[in-house]
Amino acid sequence: MKIFKKRNKRIKKGKAASLPFRINIIFIIVGILFVALLTQLAYLQVMYGSKFKAEVNRSDTSIVNGNVQRGMIYDSTGHILVGNSAHQAIIYTKGANDLTTDLYKTATRLASFITVKTGSLTKRQLADYYLSDPTRLSAVEKKLPNTSGYSEDARYNKAVEYVEKMGSAQFSHQMKIAATIFAKMSSAYQLSTVNIKDSGVTQKEVAEVGEHLSEMPGVNVGTSWSRNYPNGQAIQGITGTVSNEKTGLPSDRVNELLAQGYSRNDSVGQSYLERQYESVLRGTKSQTQVVLNSDNEIKKEIKKYGGQKGDNLQLTINAKFQKDLQSLVRSAEQGAGGNSTGTYAVVMNPNNGAIIGMGGVNRDPKTSKITDNILGTINSSIVMGSVVKGAMVSGALMDGVITPTNSTLTDQPITTGGVKKSSWFNHSGNANIAVDASGALEVSSNSYMMQLAMKEGHFNYVEGGALTMSPNVFNTMRGYFNQFGLGVDTGIDIPGESTGLKGKSGSKHIGSALDLAFGNYDAYTTMQVAQYISTVANGGYRIAPHVVQSIRGTTKDGKLGQVKSTVMPNVLNHIDMTAAQRAVVKKGLYDVVHGSNTYKTGGELDTIKPEISAKTGTAQTFYNGNETVTLSLASYAPSTHPQVVVALAMPNLGVNAESNNMQLAKKIYAAYWKDVQSTSTVK
Repeated sequence: MKIFKKRNKRIKKGKAASLPFRINIIFIIVGILFVALLTQLAYLQVMYGSKFKAEVNRSDTSIVNGNVQRGMIYDSTGHILVGNSAHQAIIYTKGANDLTTDLYKTATRLASFITVKTGSLTKRQLADYYLSDPTRLSAVEKKLPNTSGYSEDARYNKAVEYVEKMGSAQFSHQMKIAATIFAKMSSAYQLSTVNIKDSGVTQKEVAEVGEHLSEMPGVNVGTSWSRNYPNGQAIQGITGTVSNEKTGLPSDRVNELLAQGYSRNDSVGQSYLERQYESVLRGTKSQTQVVLNSDNEIKKEIKKYGGQKGDNLQLTINAKFQKDLQSLVRSAEQGAGGNSTGTYAVVMNPNNGAIIGMGGVNRDPKTSKITDNILGTINSSIVMGSVVKGAMVSGALMDGVITPTNSTLTDQPITTGGVKKSSWFNHSGNANIAVDASGALEVSSNSYMMQLAMKEGHFNYVEGGALTMSPNVFNTMRGYFNQFGLGVDTGIDIPGESTGLKGKSGSKHIGSALDLAFGNYDAYTTMQVAQYISTVANGGYRIAPHVVQSIRGTTKDGKLGQVKSTVMPNVLNHIDMTAAQRAVVKKGLYDVVHGSNTYKTGGELDTIKPEISAKTGTAQTFYNGNETVTLSLASYAPSTHPQVVVALAMPNLGVNAESNNMQLAKKIYAAYWKDVQSTSTVK
């Protein structure tokens, strides 16, 4: 017994001695592992810390951009020409991890609360929606023969073909609505927002969608804007248009705009000022930081930047006068009849190029239908007739073929190569009269202008002889016309202007050089005529016309804000004429209205106050084989200190039309002094 106890004591003593040793071994191993872990963590932190941090930030946070209100367009007095109407909208922000099946469920649910137009829905979009239901996809694939060896994509394309052949009658209207919503959702990029319905949203739809938002991830109620036109939509002829949710980005610019940060259904300027000043009007989008959890679900949204409304354009156009001008132009065209194809008018400040009003309409002679066409003033090329004679006389004076003190010629019919051409009052030659340069403008002498052309072509006229003049005379005359803006870009700040049309100018067409001299050959725009007469009125400075006056911000209460930049007059060239030469031309234009010659052409305008200087124009034209006349007018007022220019054109009137242009001009001047400037301010 004692022996056993001693042995047991020795065993316990041995166990007790070995236990601390084993624990120490474990502690040492744990310590080594812990040191290794710390070493590895330190290594990763030092060597790859910034990389992992960037990866975490990239994966867990993203920025969602939101639309803002577009800048507005105001007239010269601060009245709104193009504004914005706010609409409640149903919007959708695509999640970072949204699957096709998720979109299908959301679109189907949303379709039970709202209606959308389905007219633009394609067969492919309908098929994609239908097959987004896994059950339907499986059922269709089972009906497809011999597709076991196909890839997944190939089988899906076959399934799409199958559904497309089913015909639209197989799908309910409700399903088509859901498919349209699904297509809009599918067009969104991850964490980008698209409008599902941006107009015509009812209060019932807002309430029902709002009540069920938790059932439709990414769907929300937001705000969208559309353009409105307080003074009528005719102004779109100048301002242009903006795309909407339905039309989406213009197809010819979609890649360019997407690269600039636009979404596919964003609003963007499509034409004219809206497009040209897109960067000014669009504003800057709001930015919301979206924090995602490990499953790429939205965990938190933080508003980083509220966005900024686009800046505003203030135009040189007076809204009231513009409306009156367009009405006067339309009224004049309604009374034109026959083969008349339109009426166009431009009113501008000759001293700085500011356009105060542009009016234009087209008319279809077959149906007599009249449509607004304000931009016809810059892109409709018209044979204007005698209005160009001021430029012809100016060129001859600068060329030295006549001088201010030696310019008298005899108005007589001109006969060359068996062709006879004459002034309107002297067809037979029984009214031959001696006229100087000013007098030739007063009576609108075609004969005088033809003789100037021959002098510029260094040709000695012999009655009945062949016209062997060098065709270089075309370049000579057109060169002087170009200096005044006839036949070249005016430089207007609206895209799409025409430079006019040039007739053929070879030796075979040398006879047409005589027609060119009195305005019955080349074609010009009404804006070119306005620039030409402005250049005469202001002392020889050809200034680019412009409709944008300034770019302005917005005040806190949403009104027109401070000026950020101003459009300054752009002088394109200066006419190198002496004061005496200019006086000859200006006297002639004054005498057109106020002269004493029996044959003066603008006497009907002498009732306009303040008094004006002008050049009327009548061109012999043809439309569909019918003989017509085109009436035009280039004028400025007051004659002594010009402050306003009126240019107009009325193509293809009846051959008996004589004073339509002057009747319209009188009404335009009356509207200008009433709407824009009081006669009491005239110097």
